[in-house]
Amino acid sequence: QVQLVESGGGLVQPGGSLRLSCAASRFTLDYYAIGWFRQAPGKEREGVSCISSSDGSTYYADSVKGRFTISRDNAKNTVYLQMNSLKPEDTAVYYCAAAVPSVIRLCVDDEYEYWGQGTQVTVSS
Repeated sequence: QVQLVESGGGLVQPGGSLRLSCAASRFTLDYYAIGWFRQAPGKEREGVSCISSSDGSTYYADSVKGRFTISRDNAKNTVYLQMNSLKPEDTAVYYCAAAVPSVIRLCVDDEYEYWGQGTQVTVSS
């Protein structure tokens, strides 16, 4: 069974940075497309950033372009989301998810089969 574990969330002041990690056990992440999604209270879940496994292409939501970076470390079997210049509106529970390599809609949550438990990110002064 595919298991994903997120870590790295926490409380940070506006303008600060956090790095989220998505680790896997008993399978290799580089086979899968990996996405970071978030859900704020009262809002729908949205795709933040995703990376394919076929060609390494990436997607970023407009709201995070230039501030967030998704990357893989295959040696550590981990995918990261580096978040800089954080804003209060980035506050949400962040989830990582895995999809089969043939995924068509790279950052649409319906395409993702395996999900982690989520990590809370709170941006507040």
